[in-house]
Amino acid sequence: MSKETESEETVPKETVPEGLHGKVRATSSRVTVTSIPAEAATPDATLLEFPEPPRRKRRRILLIITGSVALVIGGLLAYLVFSPALAVRSVTVEGASLVTTGEVSAALEPLMGVSLTKITDDQARELLKHMAPIEDVKVAAAPPSTLVLTVIERKPVAVLQSGDVFMLIDAQGRQLKGVKDRASVKLPLIDGGSDAVNSEVFSSITAVLADLPPGILARLESASAQSVDSIELALTGDQKIFWGSAEQNDAKARVLQALLAQPPADPPVREFDVSTPDRPVTR
Repeated sequence: MSKETESEETVPKETVPEGLHGKVRATSSRVTVTSIPAEAATPDATLLEFPEPPRRKRRRILLIITGSVALVIGGLLAYLVFSPALAVRSVTVEGASLVTTGEVSAALEPLMGVSLTKITDDQARELLKHMAPIEDVKVAAAPPSTLVLTVIERKPVAVLQSGDVFMLIDAQGRQLKGVKDRASVKLPLIDGGSDAVNSEVFSSITAVLADLPPGILARLESASAQSVDSIELALTGDQKIFWGSAEQNDAKARVLQALLAQPPADPPVREFDVSTPDRPVTR
């Protein structure tokens, strides 16, 4: 039997051939490889596999989890946007008093069958912009198939008479709603009929009315003015208020509230003059 020959050679550690059949002896600065002749290698010899570094394994697992979550979220969003299960089948209207629920629902008919997730405030505003009483709207979804619409209406401050119809108007003179029964509306009547909106004093009168507390506004019978500095308000019960100009409205309103809260005088007060709020006068 021939004697195995061994030879030793020293190579840098980083240049050790991968899969070399032989014995490896490592030192702190170098690796020594003891070669074994090829004929001495067994046929079933196997190579050692080093385990995957923990950091690389964690990164791979994290990428798999992130990709899976993204796919789930994408599928869920696609379902919410395109699923017929969330299509609008009914509308609930809140906050409407000058317009009826039926009128609003009819105007929103184009939204029926549209997914709740795709309907915006702007779409609802566009469909309702022809309704003067509506200042703004907010939409909300009530799954699975109900659209909730909150209506924000303009504030009526007075009434104009046009024939046998009394028209509610806001501070800008917009006609909000017509009623037949004057007594059903607790707002002052502005003298001059429907043409009053074109008068020089109209904006001054409505500016005053818009700043009045609701309690006082509901007690007014009418409002008039010969000029922008001579606004007069009439209370129910034949009492009058001389307001003057549409300046210092907040201060005048506070003074008027205090005067109206006083016990009835004898003889009764017929006129409250708040044109100079720091020196009010009663007559």
